[in-house]
Amino acid sequence: MTPLSTGDPESIGGYTLLGRLGAGGMGVVYLGVSASGRQVAVKLVHGPYAQEEEFRTRFRQEIAAARRVSGAFTTPVVDADPDAERPWMATLYVPGFTLSEVVEKDGPLSQRHLRALGLGLTEALRDIHRVGLVHRDLKPGNVLMTEDGPRVIDFGISRASDNQNLTTTGRIIGTPAFMSPEQLASPRKVTPASDVFSLGSLLVFAAVGTGPFDADSPYITGYQVVHGTPDLGGVPEALLDIVERCLDKDPTARPEVTDVHRMLQTLLESDTTGSPTTGQSAHLRRHPTSRNATATSAGATTDTGTGKRRRARLLLTGLGAALALTGLGIGVGVLVSGPDATTASARAASLPDGWRPWRTALQSDVKGVPLDYDSPGCVTEGSALFCGGTGFTAARIDAASGRIRWRTGTRPQGAQPIGVRDGLVYMYEEPDDKTRRVVALDAATGHRRWQRDINRSQDAVLYDGGLLTMSPDYSSFMAYGPSGKELWRAPSLNEVCTPSALGGVPYALCSAGTEPGQAPVELMKLGPGSLTTTATLPKKAEALGAVGGQPLFLAPQTAKDVYEAGYERPYNALLQVAPDTGQVRRIPLAHPLTGTAALVDDVVYFVRSDGTVTAVSAHSGRQLWQKTTDMESLSAPAVSATYKRVYFSNRFGRLLALDSRTGAEVWRTSALDAPGDKAQEYPPRVLLVKDAIVALAGDTAFSRSPNRPT
Repeated sequence: MTPLSTGDPESIGGYTLLGRLGAGGMGVVYLGVSASGRQVAVKLVHGPYAQEEEFRTRFRQEIAAARRVSGAFTTPVVDADPDAERPWMATLYVPGFTLSEVVEKDGPLSQRHLRALGLGLTEALRDIHRVGLVHRDLKPGNVLMTEDGPRVIDFGISRASDNQNLTTTGRIIGTPAFMSPEQLASPRKVTPASDVFSLGSLLVFAAVGTGPFDADSPYITGYQVVHGTPDLGGVPEALLDIVERCLDKDPTARPEVTDVHRMLQTLLESDTTGSPTTGQSAHLRRHPTSRNATATSAGATTDTGTGKRRRARLLLTGLGAALALTGLGIGVGVLVSGPDATTASARAASLPDGWRPWRTALQSDVKGVPLDYDSPGCVTEGSALFCGGTGFTAARIDAASGRIRWRTGTRPQGAQPIGVRDGLVYMYEEPDDKTRRVVALDAATGHRRWQRDINRSQDAVLYDGGLLTMSPDYSSFMAYGPSGKELWRAPSLNEVCTPSALGGVPYALCSAGTEPGQAPVELMKLGPGSLTTTATLPKKAEALGAVGGQPLFLAPQTAKDVYEAGYERPYNALLQVAPDTGQVRRIPLAHPLTGTAALVDDVVYFVRSDGTVTAVSAHSGRQLWQKTTDMESLSAPAVSATYKRVYFSNRFGRLLALDSRTGAEVWRTSALDAPGDKAQEYPPRVLLVKDAIVALAGDTAFSRSPNRPT
């Protein structure tokens, strides 16, 4: 990063600019930071291009394209304004150098790291192609080498495969050395196969330091791409067949990215740690201090009279080696690492009888327009799942096979299930615009046992003695037993009150005013005919659950309302309440933390929208570990005591396992193919049925093994 220059803006779109990350013919990229401290890369278009309507349209395409793609090997858009006087776009900032910079500084990649790079890029292209896009500018400058693997960036000239792309007569849109023949000859007819050709050229560059069609001018280079034979001198023998197939002039003869991924995966480890034909060792060598010395070293190739160019084989060292060792190894679909990876994978999982990986669509099978109230969700008991929500009637799903055992209801549910206990499943029902009910269903058959009308605005919760609700007219809290009998009721206050169950005990969280969070929170203990103040908590305090029977809350650093995209409220302490005395113990955090917090097994997990996970002891507030995962929009965690792992899912069905003791990544999976058209709208979820992982992405539920989750 370089300092801001004279004439550079100090802020763009509310992001304070810290410096320049780079500049090109179309614009400047700055490092920016939001008010909450989130770092972003802000791309600002040069003034003259902002006056071209064609360019503005292309920039809108870039923003739309990047927003449609979500994956471990792409960078997500967090904000943009294509209609500003000078259009701009902000993406998640991921530190790292481009592939061209790494090769320029440290030389070509070793065979092992070439394989890992190829795996990461094919997965990125699969995510791009899955949403109907063709990148069209895959080149070393658009591959960011981060500590967590390669990232494909810059969707400036990508296009939807079913739309016309923008071109200007006489203007080359793309980088000739890494374009496909059809992109040069017929740019309106490119398909995903064009990106496969570019991938082949990029792998050659990463292997030897120059592209397969490099020439003295872009026009000669373009001619070579369309008519010439690629120069593959110096490409490791193990990768030759893959590269040659990618560089076929006929788009229909090239493999698909999934095929390339499979071919890279099937390469034997011995094929990627060195071979007699290249003389490379399995270990990284330290390269000489000058490129001239390197060009005449044992690893260099020279002119042989065959007409091939001289190529210096530079070897990774310093920063490049560190990037390759720590980042590129993650380019596989699933990475197994961490201290317990070997023992965990060998451990026999406790799975539901007859379990196998499965996938089930949570979609309504009733006639009519699906209702859109809330996202779908599931609860579990034993080896059964009970699901409901938008577009899905209440159903029991076999956790071993994914088969639906029964359905009930004539219209989709308006919300996910409340819970399951003692052979009963508790669901919501809204038969008309004025009525909301809680319905108790027989878990084995789905038959309705009983129903009660409840308040339309307040949710029902299960506590140790039954079900806690609020009456339709807000006048009282009501508790029901398993038979549907009213156990007791307690008066409500003339305040905003919400039923809650903390540590299995019924409470009400009340706040004076017309809206929650506008006044201090009163923790009220509920019982037959009584509503007793237990403790007073600060404004915007968040209930987490209970530790040792004592309710636990998050204390905000500030209760100020901030209406800013991407803002996450910081919390600086835990508050533990003694229910008998009402004494509130403040447990300071080492530093303020942001994100969605969840309490699991006496650990509070903070999950930020950028994929950072922080684990904090609920007893002491001490930070146990922090991990930057680079997986956007993670679910709340599910924790396996057996495997000592914390599982997450994201909106597109990627699964992530972290070591619950250290935060080290154990493995991650690829995204689901076609998770449904609600993937962007619904928050992801993950839970455990015994040791089997069950996750929700969009309107799809699926299950994977903790040992082999691919």
